[in-house]
Amino acid sequence: MKRPVNAAKPVNAAMPVNTVKRLAFITAGSALMALNINTFVHAGGLIPGGFTGLALLVQECARRFGGIVIPFSPILFVLNAVPAFISFKYIGKWFSIYSCFAIVLIGLLSDFMPPLFIQALQVHDTLLSAVFGGLLNALSVSLCLHAQATSGGTDFIAIFIAEKYHRDAWNYIFAGNCVILALAGWLFDLSIALYSIIFQFIVIMELRIFYRGYQQMTLFIISSKPGRVYKLIKDETNHAATSFTGKGNYANSDRVMVYSVVSAPEVNSLVAGIKQIDPEAFINVVKTEQLGGRFYRPPRD
Repeated sequence: MKRPVNAAKPVNAAMPVNTVKRLAFITAGSALMALNINTFVHAGGLIPGGFTGLALLVQECARRFGGIVIPFSPILFVLNAVPAFISFKYIGKWFSIYSCFAIVLIGLLSDFMPPLFIQALQVHDTLLSAVFGGLLNALSVSLCLHAQATSGGTDFIAIFIAEKYHRDAWNYIFAGNCVILALAGWLFDLSIALYSIIFQFIVIMELRIFYRGYQQMTLFIISSKPGRVYKLIKDETNHAATSFTGKGNYANSDRVMVYSVVSAPEVNSLVAGIKQIDPEAFINVVKTEQLGGRFYRPPRD
């Protein structure tokens, strides 16, 4: 039976829930980022790298060399304007909108956060500020990434490189941040720049633990049921696979190896599914450092 032309379209009940969840993650991540800036970063005099660090560097230069006090948020908004436009054009509309929401929250909360929170968490030890500030920064960024958004700046660049060139861009971002920190060391204090490098190194290492959405893994699967294994990979991830026929020397019998590259978050569920299909399957998971050719990524909203 056909639905009448004027009948209302069914509403996807999961969409409002997903929106609320995304906004909650972004709000939490942005609040943690602002808290980190006002506590560990300011207490240690650190330059955290990225566009946030560049904004703080511009703010400090204006204060020291010009005697001008500039709010943090306008600088952050100006620096993120071009990356946000590139993201809107090449990555995804709603991804960029949610990311801009995070940037606005970070800027405003950094400027207007109540002093009570700041005084309660400031640690007047530069090394402790670098270590725990880096941990808190990585947590805040990962919350935004899990909400399919970003905290802005170099995160836009890292995601663009990961999606266009299928490479883990965090090392390049770290190198670029070191240039910013070297400039800060030359202008102000070399020790602060070195502590800031520790801060940024901890952020990069922790992000690789907290969020693996842009890493790829290679699966080598030797199974007696390669057809069903491939179907599982195709159905669950929309990735293809290649089968190789060889000889198992131990049993002196023909074996089939299924080869596929998938995103890191997909590995655990795939391995569990393959074990259900073939409990005797031999599975080798290898991290993919660089990938050429086509690699399917779900389209961003």
